[in-house]
Amino acid sequence: MSGPAPHIVRRPGERAVDRKAMLRVDQAGEYGATRIYAGQLAVLGNRHPSSRLIASMATQEERHRKHFDAMLAERGVRPTLLQPIWHVAGYALGAATALLGPEAAMACTSAIETEIDRHYSHQLEELGDSDPELSEAIADFQAEEVEHLNTAMAEGAERAPAYPLLSGLIRAGCRAAIALSQRI
Repeated sequence: MSGPAPHIVRRPGERAVDRKAMLRVDQAGEYGATRIYAGQLAVLGNRHPSSRLIASMATQEERHRKHFDAMLAERGVRPTLLQPIWHVAGYALGAATALLGPEAAMACTSAIETEIDRHYSHQLEELGDSDPELSEAIADFQAEEVEHLNTAMAEGAERAPAYPLLSGLIRAGCRAAIALSQRI
């Protein structure tokens, strides 16, 4: 642990950055992603060409989760109390989208990663240069999340059944999970 962040001078009306909430939600998101991919792989197995891509993305998400797990422990931040829900919900979302077909599994990835890219961009802007360790992790992981988004689009996410509806529902769920995990 590199110690507490230096004292930050805030302008009147400017709110403090809640690094604990950031870590809590980021760890929850990476945990949820590992569960989504686990559900997708349980349905698709290794019989579809997308399975190899999904397994590769799952490995990256697991690395992200482990990094945030370590940061939670180092900084004395508890994980979200909603983790048991994300355990089941993530797996169910992954399995359900994979049951609709490989394109729907990729639509799930594209929807989630679109929201995560926005979320990480907001966090980086909010952090500024106040916490280089956290900012570096977020920026590194954001780049991989954008790769996942691009991969999903290249693999036919937009060809999924009812793509606009499916994507919209998943994105709304992702935004709700972010908001809840920050607080609970």
